[in-house]
Amino acid sequence: PSVLDSFALLSGQLNTLNKVLKHEKTPLLRNQVIIPLVLSPDRDEEIMRQTEGRVPVFSHEVVPDHLRTKPDPEVEEQEKQLITDAARISPDVAQKQIQSLNKMCSNLLEKISKEERESESGGLRQNKQTFNPADTNALVAAVAFGKGLSNRRPPGSGGSVQSGQPGAGAIIAGASGMQQVPMSGAAAQQQPMLAGVQMAQAGQPGK
Repeated sequence: PSVLDSFALLSGQLNTLNKVLKHEKTPLLRNQVIIPLVLSPDRDEEIMRQTEGRVPVFSHEVVPDHLRTKPDPEVEEQEKQLITDAARISPDVAQKQIQSLNKMCSNLLEKISKEERESESGGLRQNKQTFNPADTNALVAAVAFGKGLSNRRPPGSGGSVQSGQPGAGAIIAGASGMQQVPMSGAAAQQQPMLAGVQMAQAGQPGK
């Protein structure tokens, strides 16, 4: 309720002020002249607070700049010269110059936007990961340790390897499903194989 009361009070005061300013007897503010009544070279804290620290003093040095309603004489001369030069140009020439300037600005904007897109895409390419670490770890584990591979033997493979070659034999681990095949010439050493995979003996084509 207090906020609404304050808002109603402010709204009423603003309406009253608008009525006063719009009244026909009220002179136009743009026709009024601001005259400095007090000029001091000392630091004024109130002016510092009102100007957010931009104007520390209100002296004879800063008053002409802050209360000026017209630009400097040099600036006025430059503006008059520009207006005179602009009046000499025909409408067709001015239109051509405007189109040329717009074209240059459009080309410049396109180049800037293209550079921004290229830089953004380059950053995305640098930051984008081109592989999946989980898949890589799973593949390494499968190749190195046989993790995740099936224990079933491929169809059509018999329980033993073909005999007829010297030193050929097969040892099948029934419990674990692992198959061990000694290589020819190395009957004393046996190499464990991955589950369901048969290595080809020397001179025998693999399956």
